[in-house]
Amino acid sequence: MAIKDWPSDDRPREKLLRHGANTLSDAELLAIFLRTGVKGLSAVELARQLLLHFDSLRALLEADKNEFCSQHGLGPAKFTQLQAIMEMSRRHMESTLNYGDALTDATTTKAYIKQRLRAYPHEVFACLLLDNKHRMIIFEELFRGTLDSANVYPREVVKLSLQHNAAAVIFAHNHPSGCAQASQADIALTKRLVSALNLVDIRVLDHIIIGDDDITSFAELALI
Repeated sequence: MAIKDWPSDDRPREKLLRHGANTLSDAELLAIFLRTGVKGLSAVELARQLLLHFDSLRALLEADKNEFCSQHGLGPAKFTQLQAIMEMSRRHMESTLNYGDALTDATTTKAYIKQRLRAYPHEVFACLLLDNKHRMIIFEELFRGTLDSANVYPREVVKLSLQHNAAAVIFAHNHPSGCAQASQADIALTKRLVSALNLVDIRVLDHIIIGDDDITSFAELALI
């Protein structure tokens, strides 16, 4: 049965308009993005098949172009459209941090950092530089690879912070293993960076570790 023949409350678009996007399942959200199905499958049925293939909505969203376009019902146009949607989402959160307080709006800050770092298959260390009202100046990825206190250079962090006239900074890095628990090396590195930035009167507000589904905040754990 075509979606147009479904009861109105069951149609994804009508359901979203009446009850909000948060009430839709992953398949229903994906069906709205797809707009149409393929021969023999409605958009919702196609969405369910794609989610089954990729195992999750997240895996589909993070698929590279070749893997994404290899699936029936998808292609370069859909891939381009999806990348544009994801970039708009990132820029929306970024603009919120540009005009708001990164500490007050901690949920958006964490969501933004998570979106930027979670998909990397390797560790990435980044700095969120803030002005004196804790509004975002820039988010900069500084170091990649297996991170420890030996290859994240405080000098480079201080240089970047001074270059942008930052008043405060939030450190962030991801754990590709999926576990966001802070290691002793993470704690030692943070202490070194805090000491270096204290010398130039720049406050370190937090160090956020991104796992698969969880996030660790040094500030919340009183580690900073």
